[in-house]
Amino acid sequence: METDWNVEDPPTPKVTSLTSLDTGVRPAPSGAAYVAERNTCLNLFSRWNETDQVEFVEQLLARMCHYQHGHINAYLKPMLQRDFISMLPKKGLDHVAENILSYLDANSLCAAELVCREWQRVISEGMLWKKLVERKVRTDSLWRGLAERRGWILYLFKPKPGCQHPSHSFYRQLYPKIIQDIQSIEDNWRMGRHNLQRINCRSENSKGVYCLQYDDNKIVSGLRDNTIKIWDRKTLQCVKELQGHTGSVLCLQYDERAIISGSSDSTVRVWDVNTGAMLNTLIHHCEAVLHLRFCNGMMVTCSKDRSIAVWDMTSTTEIMLRRVLVGHRAAVNVVDFDEKYIVSASGDRTIKVWNTSSCEFVRTLNGHKRGIACLQYRDRLVVSGSSDNTIRLWDIECGQCIRVLEGHEELVRCIRFDNKRIVSGAYDGKIKVWDLRAALDVRTPHQDLCLRTLEHTGRVFRLQFDEFQIVSSSHDDTILVWDFLNCGGSPGAPAPASAAAPSPAAVPAPAPAPRRASPDRDRFYD
Repeated sequence: METDWNVEDPPTPKVTSLTSLDTGVRPAPSGAAYVAERNTCLNLFSRWNETDQVEFVEQLLARMCHYQHGHINAYLKPMLQRDFISMLPKKGLDHVAENILSYLDANSLCAAELVCREWQRVISEGMLWKKLVERKVRTDSLWRGLAERRGWILYLFKPKPGCQHPSHSFYRQLYPKIIQDIQSIEDNWRMGRHNLQRINCRSENSKGVYCLQYDDNKIVSGLRDNTIKIWDRKTLQCVKELQGHTGSVLCLQYDERAIISGSSDSTVRVWDVNTGAMLNTLIHHCEAVLHLRFCNGMMVTCSKDRSIAVWDMTSTTEIMLRRVLVGHRAAVNVVDFDEKYIVSASGDRTIKVWNTSSCEFVRTLNGHKRGIACLQYRDRLVVSGSSDNTIRLWDIECGQCIRVLEGHEELVRCIRFDNKRIVSGAYDGKIKVWDLRAALDVRTPHQDLCLRTLEHTGRVFRLQFDEFQIVSSSHDDTILVWDFLNCGGSPGAPAPASAAAPSPAAVPAPAPAPRRASPDRDRFYD
């Protein structure tokens, strides 16, 4: 329903006579000479060009005293006021007015609509609420994800041929409901409200899902039965099984071209992400490949053999070893890197930092009391999890430990963070969600850092998350999807019904399975 507006056009500014201004000084009566000569002076003034007129007025002002300047200043102020937004359309410059107002945020745009009818018309005809939503979708991953999942991305940007976008009022009402939807998602994270989907990966030889990565269409998982299984997100069924490793698949990563996996058989294998065909096998490490990362033509692998290998990737079939980094005194369990640093963590209780370009050693981060099982590095922040049951936050530039998070009762096996949260999984069968911003503020009490604890059904081996969900894998051969978007009581944005994505059905969590001895024998956690 379109909002009823009660706005009035502003009155034209009233120009007050200079002699009627009350400045505290009573002007003297006009002299006879002034009355006789005034019209003559005005006629002469009107014959001059604009430059001469300005120069003449400047000369007059220079001859006046201070209180006269005050009179003139008070007279000029209302004359200088201009509603340029309303004036631009009258000159055929509607697009300029729209462009100016398009820089406003939501609160300012609401206020601008109430200024006058002309401003409201410019905002409406310029579809400025639509443009504001589009700007948010382009720059914010949360908005982008909501647009895709709720279906209203179909009504943004350029319409498809034959399609027509809704009216301005649709977007005017859409914006606050998106804000409400975002707040509901945040509340769901804090309260632990979610729908749970469960994928049973159990096979004859499987005793754990060691690694995974997902997108909107699939989940790719590495299992202890030596296979990589690809699962359809909608049906939760296995659609492809990649065979070739002769040991447990301990780590993997994929992009739009390839899946790259590391195994306890000491090899790194490259697979076509679409067909599942094996494209390449890299043989370098002499023991299990525990972790790998690749990005922008570079890959880093680490191994139980205590070494880190840096590779140059020209293509999926042309991968050349650039450098081997040695320095850890136990198995290197995890690596991460960007264009500046390579970061590695080991069972020797240390995190080591290396220069990405030169591969030279930079510094060691000391603090954990036992071996380190996991870490993530981004910008200046490193977050690590250890067999000492703690999580540590580090400033990579100075090597300082910023914060220690305590709460897990056993080894912290996997950890991820974004700009809001840290999510950790441990051998105690728990997934914990932490407030990252609060953790970076040393004044925040420790009891305020953990937002929510989720109970898994076995030791948590791997997890990944985004704004809407956590996907985790476990020792008990399950993959769980914790959906914070489509859960009971969560209001949705008002996407058209035909475009709205259906909510996945909630699957109740099974009863916790009895704890078994850890098969995670390739890693060394001290």
